[in-house]
Amino acid sequence: MGRTAGRTSEDTRRQILLAAARVLARRAGQASLDEIARAAGVSKGGLLYHFAGKDELFVALAMSLNSDFRARVQGVADGDSRGPGRLARAYIEVSFADGDDQDHSRDTIALAAQSMYVEELERLSLEDAARWRADLMADGLPEATVRLVVSSSDGANIGPLWGPVLTDADRAALKEQLVDLTIMADPAPTVSP
Repeated sequence: MGRTAGRTSEDTRRQILLAAARVLARRAGQASLDEIARAAGVSKGGLLYHFAGKDELFVALAMSLNSDFRARVQGVADGDSRGPGRLARAYIEVSFADGDDQDHSRDTIALAAQSMYVEELERLSLEDAARWRADLMADGLPEATVRLVVSSSDGANIGPLWGPVLTDADRAALKEQLVDLTIMADPAPTVSP
């Protein structure tokens, strides 16, 4: 299978990552590089040109998913003019949107579970988590609020995979309550004598 005319190297790399996410999430460690290449519409040699093996593909996929999530959160935050808590509100918004897509949630969890055995991914995950923590803690909200927002957003959107304790109405109410926690009252204006 030759290179598709008009597709750039970056397009091909992105197509391989999308296919890898689908195939690896569904087939776990049983997925072969041949299967991923076929799903991406490239030859195995084309896949190996971009990624030396499955571990390198896992690392690139994790970095891509982390980068995509961060970019979507930042995009929402950039459109928020309500003051402190912009990043936390955006984190809530994007997390709940992802949680509404159960297939996406299952695929993400399946990929995360498989990738725990790739040593570099553990390091990347810890670095990404530390960066999120630093960014969210610097968002202008009390630390207790940030802890509640992150743990509630993450838990509410992973929990349904084990059996939905919260109904859709509960999740919608929780999302609204979390956003409300991030909106701090403006300080009283100072009166000049």
